[in-house]
Amino acid sequence: MGRLSPRVHGILDYLTILLLILSPYLFGMQFAASVFTYSLAFIHLALTLLTDFEMGLLRIIPLPVHGAIELLVSILLVVVATAFRFWNDVTSFYFYLVFAGVLFIVWLFSTYNPVSANRRKNLLH
Repeated sequence: MGRLSPRVHGILDYLTILLLILSPYLFGMQFAASVFTYSLAFIHLALTLLTDFEMGLLRIIPLPVHGAIELLVSILLVVVATAFRFWNDVTSFYFYLVFAGVLFIVWLFSTYNPVSANRRKNLLH
């Protein structure tokens, strides 16, 4: 579908990382949920920094792979949310259920065109 450019998607990725870092404090998450959330923030930061797009640093992971990982994570977070519900952590259940939905919507509207650094240089010259 793609209406969000890779640049805008990258900005949303960094905002997501910030949200994940602040979430345990903002929502009063239990210990297990806090550890999971900080881990997810670190993994998302690594994925973003390693992705081959304008907002990436090392540009190793192709943008379509980044998109596939985010789709998979959005689905798996529904399972994670369900686990938190089973453990009577209602706050984390709703947080991850909403987070999974938002991540899926961002995935749905993002453009994952693979324009590598070398191709960008060729397009500019």
